[in-house]
Amino acid sequence: MKLSSIDSQLLKAVADLHDIPQGAFNIRKDGEGLLRQSSANIEIVPKQDKPGIDIIVKPGTRNESVHIPVILTKTGLKDVVYNTFIIGEEADVTIVAGCGIHNQGDKDSQHDGIHEFIVKRGASLKYIEKHYGQGGGQGRRVLNPTTIITIEKGGYAEMEMVQIRGVDDTIRTTEAFIHDNGGLKMVERLLTDGRQKAVSNVTIHLIGADSSGQVLSRSVGQDESQQVFRASLIGKNRSSGHVECDSIIMGSAQIRSIPELNAESAEAVLTHEAAIGRIAGDQLIKLMTLGLDEQEAVDTILAGFLR
Repeated sequence: MKLSSIDSQLLKAVADLHDIPQGAFNIRKDGEGLLRQSSANIEIVPKQDKPGIDIIVKPGTRNESVHIPVILTKTGLKDVVYNTFIIGEEADVTIVAGCGIHNQGDKDSQHDGIHEFIVKRGASLKYIEKHYGQGGGQGRRVLNPTTIITIEKGGYAEMEMVQIRGVDDTIRTTEAFIHDNGGLKMVERLLTDGRQKAVSNVTIHLIGADSSGQVLSRSVGQDESQQVFRASLIGKNRSSGHVECDSIIMGSAQIRSIPELNAESAEAVLTHEAAIGRIAGDQLIKLMTLGLDEQEAVDTILAGFLR
């Protein structure tokens, strides 16, 4: 099936796809499955009771990836999808998701993605999710991702959650349950401008002995945008957890950072760091002495900060 130029732009932005990928993939467009393919080790099955898919990775699968991007190009569409990921024991896979919205009209376009992950014993998952909006219409571009992840004994997950730009409203919810010797590293990178609003709620339950959780947030708030970041670590056993959130604030933006540590075991070690500030003047001066104008210097600093 031939993709339109807008389709291709969105897929490139959220999933780095320049063509139909090899291996397992599922491309969803405007509330419907557009293209789908399973592989020998990764099965993609449509749900029977609600919109969405089950992604089942066979035990022992190594060095494979699956792409599951979503794109919206119809103004006024509200799309809801429920995806379940089961990563088999001792598997090691990469999942590339994300959603891009092109809204050229006056009605709001919205995608709510509810993702549930089960990382089985000894498995390893890398998950990349990017959100992006474009289009010159007055309708808002709304993205509300919900992520629920369970990491079984000895499992590990690294999750990269990125909002590139162009998203007018978002509520991002992540809840993790980590069992014995399991680990999670979550990295969030977020950019808002204009009058955009973004809320991130992250809760990590460190249930098992020697479980660990790390949350790293980098955000930039420009113009009159608003951001709220809440991260809660709950140590229920011998465990370690760390939250680190750094933000650059510009213009008349507002940013709130609310880390919470909740130790329910004397053997839980939980820490946090938080910083909000503007771009340092000496950084700008240094780049401008190298020949960049002020805007180019600002763009370079922001790109490096959010990388």
